[in-house]
Amino acid sequence: MPTHQQAKALQGQGIRNVHVLSRGLDGERFSPAHRDPSLRQRWGVSEHQPVALYVGRLAAEKNLTLLHESLQAMREVRPDIAQIIVGDGPARAQLEKALPDAHFTGFVGQESLARHYASADLFIFPSLSETWGNVVAEAMASGLAVVAYEHAASAELISSGHNGVTVPAGNSAAFQQAAVELCQHPADYARLGRVALTRT
Repeated sequence: MPTHQQAKALQGQGIRNVHVLSRGLDGERFSPAHRDPSLRQRWGVSEHQPVALYVGRLAAEKNLTLLHESLQAMREVRPDIAQIIVGDGPARAQLEKALPDAHFTGFVGQESLARHYASADLFIFPSLSETWGNVVAEAMASGLAVVAYEHAASAELISSGHNGVTVPAGNSAAFQQAAVELCQHPADYARLGRVALTRT
């Protein structure tokens, strides 16, 4: 099992000898060292301008309505925030219409993905469909402050307020509020990102 939460659920069904297998991460592949000023320039972003990132499949099960609503609310309080959406899927066209100011990259390769993570500042991940969610660990290893539900990898890796921000699973109002509050405080998201490195 990838998480203690899932192990407890199986144990509650009477299944015995359930163990959690930790997942590793390549700390050289995903690292703040890959921050790329030229990539940020291509996004039209200055050195101190905040960048909110999402990485994942663009499909309904990823809770993209909440992603859209959260990014819109963040832009209302931080009009200068850049929004980068990495990934592809059947909901891409619809999300592009909903977020006309966001930059959609489509699918990117592993090397480019590492640079995208490291060149952002916040990672916004509203999905509840993962059994683990590698992207959360990859974002943390890249030095990003993560906003996510307390679910799967986020529940295992994030101590909310210490190395990221989590809210109770399914509480969309709390999720949006957390994203909006964090994007207004650069010192806070920088601190969370630095501490996140020590967890992964």
